[in-house]
Amino acid sequence: MKKTITIIDTFGFLFRSYFALPPLKSKDGFPTGLLTGFMNFISNIGKDFQTDYLVFALDAKGDTFRNEIYNQYKAHRPDVPEDLLKQLPIAIEWIEKMGFKTAMQSGFEADDIIASIVHDAKIKDLEVRIVSHDKDLYQLIDDDRVYLFDPIKKSVINEDKCFEKYGVRPKQFIDYQSLLGDSADNVPGVKGVGAKTAEALIKEYGSLDAIYENIESIEKARWKTLLEEGKEMAYISKQLVTLHTECHNIEEIDNYTLPIENPILKIADILQEYDLSRVLDRVNKEGLNYKTKIPEKTVKEDEKIEYITLDEERKLFNVIDNIPNDTIVSFDTETTDLDTKNATLVGFSFCFEKNRAYYIPINHNYLGVTKQVDIDVAKKAIEKLNDKKLVLQNFKYDYAVIKNQLEIELKLYADTMILAWLLNSSEKIGLDALAEKFFDHEMIAFKDVVKKGEDFSNVDIIEATKYAAEDALYTYKLYFKLLEEFDKIDAKKLVDIAFKYEFDFIYVLEYMENNGIKVDTNKFKLLKESNGKFIQNLTSKIYESAGSEFNINSPKQLGEILFDLLKLPPSKKSKSGYSTNEVVLQKLKEEHSIIPLLLEYREASKLQSTYIKPLLELGLKNKENRVYTSFLQTGTATGRLSSKNPNLQNIPVRSDAGGEIRSAFIPKDGYKLVGIDYSQIELRLLAHFSQDEALVEAFRQDKDIHRQTAVKIFGEELADSKRAIAKSINFGLLYGMGSRKLGDTLGIPAKEAKVYIDAYFENFVSVKEYLKSIENRAMTDGYVETLLGRRRVFDFDSANEMMKAAFLRESVNTLFQGSAADLIKLSMLEIYKKYKNDADVKMLLQIHDELIFEVKEENVDKITKNIVEIMENIYKLIIPLKVSKSIGNSWQELK
Repeated sequence: MKKTITIIDTFGFLFRSYFALPPLKSKDGFPTGLLTGFMNFISNIGKDFQTDYLVFALDAKGDTFRNEIYNQYKAHRPDVPEDLLKQLPIAIEWIEKMGFKTAMQSGFEADDIIASIVHDAKIKDLEVRIVSHDKDLYQLIDDDRVYLFDPIKKSVINEDKCFEKYGVRPKQFIDYQSLLGDSADNVPGVKGVGAKTAEALIKEYGSLDAIYENIESIEKARWKTLLEEGKEMAYISKQLVTLHTECHNIEEIDNYTLPIENPILKIADILQEYDLSRVLDRVNKEGLNYKTKIPEKTVKEDEKIEYITLDEERKLFNVIDNIPNDTIVSFDTETTDLDTKNATLVGFSFCFEKNRAYYIPINHNYLGVTKQVDIDVAKKAIEKLNDKKLVLQNFKYDYAVIKNQLEIELKLYADTMILAWLLNSSEKIGLDALAEKFFDHEMIAFKDVVKKGEDFSNVDIIEATKYAAEDALYTYKLYFKLLEEFDKIDAKKLVDIAFKYEFDFIYVLEYMENNGIKVDTNKFKLLKESNGKFIQNLTSKIYESAGSEFNINSPKQLGEILFDLLKLPPSKKSKSGYSTNEVVLQKLKEEHSIIPLLLEYREASKLQSTYIKPLLELGLKNKENRVYTSFLQTGTATGRLSSKNPNLQNIPVRSDAGGEIRSAFIPKDGYKLVGIDYSQIELRLLAHFSQDEALVEAFRQDKDIHRQTAVKIFGEELADSKRAIAKSINFGLLYGMGSRKLGDTLGIPAKEAKVYIDAYFENFVSVKEYLKSIENRAMTDGYVETLLGRRRVFDFDSANEMMKAAFLRESVNTLFQGSAADLIKLSMLEIYKKYKNDADVKMLLQIHDELIFEVKEENVDKITKNIVEIMENIYKLIIPLKVSKSIGNSWQELK
């Protein structure tokens, strides 16, 4: 039997180990995530694989021969996290202290070292295992002789896996990478050639040389042009990606045998210092795992999974008709567009078993497409599925698509995206991320299925089945996994919140998105023209002030003008040039006449590009001149809604230009816009939670809370003049504002601001204690709860002091902002229930604590009164809930 040498791609493995584990720390606060992952790997040698010889390949410091070939090689790599940098040298030191062999050569990378050892090992007839998942090493794979081993997933990467993932063989991988390039290492490749094009070219011609020898026979004109223009870079890229095989040899192979003495026990004292005693406990209990006799290599097989295409009516209904009515069924659609108004349904998938899922093709469109299900049959099938307990990931999208395309209103049982958000609102909640987190499964990427410039209808049905059915399967698995996770943390209440409020709220948002809001396109045309002239005028003034013309939008050129030509004091200079961000410009405001002009230019340009032009284009897309935004229920950690495409929540409120934009949002003929806004909702919640007598009394008597605060701090005579200061204090405390920040806000010294804050707490005695209790509970429980019981989780255990301070501020902020979000959500649910089918009123927008409606003019007073009543009585606080209302002919008039 062949002997085996295992080569560790050291930095690649350690980097991945760092990002795979949470940010663990020792009792002293030193980061230990990377070190923990590394020691787990060492302790599992023999469990995960057996080997005769082992070596750690290392990168040498400084440039390599590749930098001489192409000076931009690896030029744009992002900075490495500080916590990772702290742990790297310790891990390298431990390798040698444990008695393992390392290999490194100046001027070469670890990948070249690995390639050289592979070359030498093959001559010596050794089996080679490379511990890495780095695609740069795929060129070395040679089945049964050389393969990669992924230490995180504990799986072997061989020729078949390479072909399955990239569509090319390992021997073709160098040429494939030469075409595609590598953005991580700044390998240029052929500009414009993506993964699918590179794959197709290699499959057709076999190699880079053959491609260029036969370039005249390439039928696609665009491919031919790209290849001709990118030939030089293709061959430069080939030099960059080709690994060298002469920089290291393993003549004295016995030097690479595994240590006889347990390597982990050699550094036992050091591991104790870093609080890694669990590794030691396991090693002491289990001893050495590696043996001298090498068993056959085994590959951990995944659970047997079936993805089935149902392309005939009979087969489709044979499956659906055998699903019991009370069954959980996951459901997902595949379409041509992310915008539900433009999307065509291409197919749908569903799953009701843990290892089998189905895909139903409807509208695939490519040469040689196989049979598909008729749209009427698909409609009937979805109607039958609608009687089951449907579970979806991001239900709002699929609901809108099915409603628009088939006139069916899907009935939701549960949305896994909402459940994941309720479990932890600060983490990623996309299906790919959740599958990776809970199942250690890498989902098929959309970009690997759909070619650039195409859509899902162009995808081969076999490939589409794998992609779509996988989505359905993992949505199904995820639903049950999330319920387990809620049980683990004894948080059934969060599941109840989902079923009681959050799932129903999705229908409210889809209804609002479908309503849209009308814009005055003529006004936007005038705004575009006048703002364009204003920008031109500012440009001329800036050139005059600078004494030369330059690209104002180029930070590099602007930095040179400000700090080299005009000699203004720079804040800092990096490799890419001087910083010219807003903070820098604001500090220089008094230094030169050009600075205020630049600030005006940036604001006007942002308004033009972010609001005026896009809103005009969107308004002209339909005859009603309505703009449709998308609301994100899970877009913030506090629970507030956010909006996108376009974002209508961030239009400037206080500037004249923002007012001009808002004045172009109007009601349709015969209607008025109505704005209803919760008054001082977060301060009312402070009174409710803290039960401070002075605050509660002020609200119960309906007094001006900011003036009352001013009276308490400054006395009756100064109350009116100091009301603005009192207002800043009232709101600042809810956002964790300290004396320094309050001082900056008010333009006064921090000492003076502290006097104001102290005076506030002397008069509102319960508030200080209550705010402190929020922070204490957050530290103890690891989360805060809003009015309805939604949680925001904070990882204090892994946080440094700065992060902990931020978490404490956010815990206070979340309680009030999140509870305010709860209240307006309850109101929206009630208003939707009452008015969803009423043509006289449409709920259009939610801007944090305000709702905007379009109401028929003749019924505006009656309907507004009813909505006010709903909002003021939606929840019983110990003080009254109050709203302010306004009616107008534009959004700007709603003040």
